[in-house]
Amino acid sequence: MRVKWLIKAACVAFALSVIYSVVPFQANCSGLYRDVFRLHILADSDSPADQELKLKVRDRVLETTKKLFESAENKYQAEKLVRDNLQAIANTAYREVLDNGSTYTVTAKVTKMYFTTRRYKNYTLPSGMYDALRITIGSGRGHNWWCVMYPSLCVAPEHETDSRARKALDENEYGVVREEHTEYKFKIVEIFEKIRSFFS
Repeated sequence: MRVKWLIKAACVAFALSVIYSVVPFQANCSGLYRDVFRLHILADSDSPADQELKLKVRDRVLETTKKLFESAENKYQAEKLVRDNLQAIANTAYREVLDNGSTYTVTAKVTKMYFTTRRYKNYTLPSGMYDALRITIGSGRGHNWWCVMYPSLCVAPEHETDSRARKALDENEYGVVREEHTEYKFKIVEIFEKIRSFFS
């Protein structure tokens, strides 16, 4: 009887320790949802040509928004710049499509959407609901591509992405994206965010 009680007590203690370690982590993740602006691009299909076109559109759009974001001091300013220049961004993407000999339509909109946990070479973004620029090429039925638009962490050398992350994120948020060996924390956050996104 005493052994069963000890096992139950150990299980409860373990569960509580996991909860207490994840709660502050989740709070820092919530900060990231507020301070990070994502990019989501949908290709027309999974053909090699369409997937290559998707990446070319990505590069052209990021080149344009990089200039826009030079005056942005936070995510809210970056998002406003995107909203104010949404048609120009869509036109830029469409010109890239035309330059590559395609006639696909291109749409662009700012939306709030669910992203899964995403691990990049030097950082990890937790799953959750993020504000994002979504660009759809043609039918948008092909594999998508997503990254962090602000701070600009999509395609840049490590020293640049690190300095941008430090500038845009507070210390705790930066700790989340750069923290290692926290697989179970990201997994718990992902389960929680999937449930929340389902009901929202």
